[in-house]
Amino acid sequence: MIEQERKVRKDKKVDIKPTISVDLKECIYRLSYITNKPVKDVALHICDYALHSKEIMEILSESFRRNLTIHNTLYMGDLNRTSLAKARKKEDYPKERISLRVSKTTYENICKLNYALDVTPTMATAILLETCLLYSDYVNENARSYLEQNLDLKRIKELEKVIKYVNEHNPYEEEISWGALLSFLMDEIKTGTTNVAQLINDWLDSYKKLK
Repeated sequence: MIEQERKVRKDKKVDIKPTISVDLKECIYRLSYITNKPVKDVALHICDYALHSKEIMEILSESFRRNLTIHNTLYMGDLNRTSLAKARKKEDYPKERISLRVSKTTYENICKLNYALDVTPTMATAILLETCLLYSDYVNENARSYLEQNLDLKRIKELEKVIKYVNEHNPYEEEISWGALLSFLMDEIKTGTTNVAQLINDWLDSYKKLK
């Protein structure tokens, strides 16, 4: 009985409710809809991804006011740097809370981060979510991963060729990414019954007929 109680305490999740921009919240909800996963799970995955990303940590380290050692890497802090807490209080765009539950290990890493940034754990979580979605390849990587799980290898290869062709001949500067493609496809099926795999298969078949 005692061992069971200890196990429950050890595995207990920590609830965090960071305040983020409405646009960011809508983006996370959109990812939840696309991947058919709960919002809390998506937000948690983003946080874990960011905490393990050297790219994200390098970006955030420019705002560290105290030293941070995470995943065997030391980032130097400087108390002369502007506090993100003060800077974020001046932001006047619409914001809302989002809820997620993190593991003890993830929470401990968030606490390390909030100490280095000199902000609260909830604000550190908000910064993680924002930085990961805006400054990393998270959306693109996960969109491709989702498509790979729903399509056979042959179709994925065909899709790669189509995206490459479109980007090479696109008259506009913006390139089409896996994330943008998946977002477009989900918009197409929001009101219908066709799934992603079938929609892509039909699209590829139509594309081949035009060649």
